[in-house]
Amino acid sequence: MTGTSSLTHVGADGQANMVDVSDKPETVRVAVAEGFVRMRPETLDLILKGNAKKGDVLATARLAGIMAAKQTANLIPLCHPLMLSKVSVEISADETLPGLRVEAMAKLTGRTGVEMEALTAASVACLTIYDMAKAADREMEIGGIRLAQKSGGRSGDYSRKDRQG
Repeated sequence: MTGTSSLTHVGADGQANMVDVSDKPETVRVAVAEGFVRMRPETLDLILKGNAKKGDVLATARLAGIMAAKQTANLIPLCHPLMLSKVSVEISADETLPGLRVEAMAKLTGRTGVEMEALTAASVACLTIYDMAKAADREMEIGGIRLAQKSGGRSGDYSRKDRQG
């Protein structure tokens, strides 16, 4: 298989494999991911006023995102199970979308990064917002799921120049 040498989860034989991180030093690693849910202005208003039929959309989405980050290794086949030291999910209204912006942060001291945990948290928080409000607005759109920044590890720091938030 050509061109796979830079892919860390593909072995020399072209087969998928879990990366051996045992020789890496433990460092503090932080990743932030973001996404959004675009919706009708009335739906945003319904959520912000706490009038969604299923309950508190924002609190439920925050909790779902945190829980999802902790389950990333069960969802993504080659991810290492991690002892996360912190996960947070912040959700803010954006009238210009209109909709909600989600920012998820994952942190640990370890040998591998937490990008997938942050991305999973942001994704599941957005999915939960959709699920909780779909009775009011089936045309909601989930988008912009991406790594916003990371720090720690051999590859160093990274920050998007076009952050959403």
